[in-house]
Amino acid sequence: MDDLQDRFPPLPARIAGLGELAYNLWWSWHPEARMLFKRLDRGAWKATGHNPVKLLRVLPPKSLEAAAADPEYLRHYDAVLADFRTQTQTQVCWFTENIIPGECLPIAYFSLEYGLHHSLPFYAGGLGFLAGDHLKECSDLGIPLVAVGFMYLEEYVRQKINADGWQESVDEVLDRDATPITRVLNDQGAQLTVQVPFTDPSIHVAVWQVMVGRIPLYLMDTDLEINDPAHRRISNHLYISDREQRLLQEIVLGIGGSQMLAAMGIKHSVLHLNEGHAALALLERVRERVEAGMSYEDAVRQVRATSVFTTHTPVPAGHDVFPFDLVDKYICQCYPMLDRDEFLQLGVSPTDPPQAGFNMTAFALRMSSYRNGVSRKHGEVSRRMWQALWPDLPVEQVPIDYITNGVHVPTWIDPKIELRCMECGGPDWLAEHDKPAVWELVDDIPDGEFWSLHYRKKAKLVNYIRERTRQRWVKERIGLDNVVVGGSLLDPSALTLGFARRFATYKRADLIFHDLERLKKLLNEDWRPLQIVFAGKAHPADDPGKRILQRIFNFARNPDLGGRIAFVEDYGEQVAQYMVHGVDVWLNNPLPPLEACGTSGMKASVNGVLHLSILDGWWPEGFNGHNGWAFGGAEGEDRDARDAAAIYEILEQEVIPLYYRVNDQGVPEGWVKLMKEAMKSLGAQFSARRMLKEYSRKFYQPALEAAGS
Repeated sequence: MDDLQDRFPPLPARIAGLGELAYNLWWSWHPEARMLFKRLDRGAWKATGHNPVKLLRVLPPKSLEAAAADPEYLRHYDAVLADFRTQTQTQVCWFTENIIPGECLPIAYFSLEYGLHHSLPFYAGGLGFLAGDHLKECSDLGIPLVAVGFMYLEEYVRQKINADGWQESVDEVLDRDATPITRVLNDQGAQLTVQVPFTDPSIHVAVWQVMVGRIPLYLMDTDLEINDPAHRRISNHLYISDREQRLLQEIVLGIGGSQMLAAMGIKHSVLHLNEGHAALALLERVRERVEAGMSYEDAVRQVRATSVFTTHTPVPAGHDVFPFDLVDKYICQCYPMLDRDEFLQLGVSPTDPPQAGFNMTAFALRMSSYRNGVSRKHGEVSRRMWQALWPDLPVEQVPIDYITNGVHVPTWIDPKIELRCMECGGPDWLAEHDKPAVWELVDDIPDGEFWSLHYRKKAKLVNYIRERTRQRWVKERIGLDNVVVGGSLLDPSALTLGFARRFATYKRADLIFHDLERLKKLLNEDWRPLQIVFAGKAHPADDPGKRILQRIFNFARNPDLGGRIAFVEDYGEQVAQYMVHGVDVWLNNPLPPLEACGTSGMKASVNGVLHLSILDGWWPEGFNGHNGWAFGGAEGEDRDARDAAAIYEILEQEVIPLYYRVNDQGVPEGWVKLMKEAMKSLGAQFSARRMLKEYSRKFYQPALEAAGS
């Protein structure tokens, strides 16, 4: 790795381990490690966005020297560093004890985006956060995995809402020296660069590394002077819209990522693709085996037996399809072992129009033995969608399994709730959080204390939103409409709904405004008010999504709605943390069956936030009648009206009365009962720990055994 001495001033020898810790995202899911940095200077910790690398750059030497001389700080430091090294270096772990004993070649995990921390903005939405949680849980369980992705020079989009409510996309160049990311160096001490094979002109990538506990994430950067100007932009942005550039991006990810691992001497036994963007890694694996002397047929057979493919997309239009002439230009002519027509046929989807092109998902499905959707319902949808690839099988026998997504509980649970649960269940509570029985311990927390914990989180959310809005008003001179829309009038005592996700049209962010007069009554009731906090970004090219966002903005600035609607600008991991901890109800109303899973609701549920959702994605598995509310998806031309009416009725008849029914101490006992039931019934089932154990037993173990045979 590169020499980090110039990133921040020299650290006192006694606390030199802070530098090592700052460059491993292990701190991002361990509150005691974050507190180690926070205690150095609370104001600076907040000002640097909870980024320890940036913090250590700005702290004066006297602050570090004072910490190195403070016995209490040093006791904290020693305990954290001991835990850090034990949890990232020990060889005995769940995976070696339960799946494959001893050492084995790692699993290579490819994803176009990763949501790990807001200091590393390499994500667009749920797919990225699922990938980030995947890596964190692999670290916790000791699953031998190496991850591959892109080092995006410019952030996906910094969202700004103008005075008309229209989303503007502002690109900001990432200051890589102020983030927990390091250069990978070659034998001469220069940054390692790798040439992507078969591209003309050649494409080169520089290699970067992020450590996620014990898991290395290697990121590729094409912004090099040696590259053609058009190729330099390949790693600038997520999801390039130009089809040829997008294909080149996927060539770099799949083929270049494989070459990058080989250049570093990292051999892998199993390939796991998180969506079809890296499907060409399958082809590169075949080529490597053919060049080593294996027949093409045997190489395909072995690659298929050792490859896992996870699809997240429940609609045909969401899968990447490239014109045959582009695939011919960049792939077929470069892989001499291929039979052109036979290869192109592997990417044909019978459900696509004739000559539509090469479908990356169809190719990945055909070339992988282990295939899954990300919820039970999504598995059913995927089997119907792709049945044409197995025309002789009935839909229920189509070989696409499902593993329902889960969230990394240590990342998303509020630290104070985590601490209280550990006080009830002992220090091993978090280590066993995929066992339903340990969540029963929330019943040991008195209702009044439990409610107080939640109310403080909600007050913290409201204060955070108000302060963000105040800062924008002071620094950016935003108009008063934006001040109101930004949440300056929110009330922490009001029942608060949260809606935060990507602003795609199928998610119907504006559904609750369908009957405005009915909603006004709920928002403006004197003694039982409702308020709603919205957050989320539309894709820069998605004008229909931007129009929905603009519509909500205009509702929020309407005085008739009483300042009870807020839109929090620039949704990201930090805003998500505040919202899933602090709202009372998580609202979810997509058009079924278009929600593959919906992990944001899981993050809310592990904090006791109640879910009000249409029965789509994960909620058909999670809803038990006592842990939130559900409504079915209406069909027909008036489905929006009927779904909106169902939401209003649930709010009017159940949610609002229950929330405002309090005892003499002001505690809504019935509400708290549902909050605890949500945590007890959903915490273990929808954890990333359950998810990764399922991947290990269903897919990784047999694939690793096949790799060794």
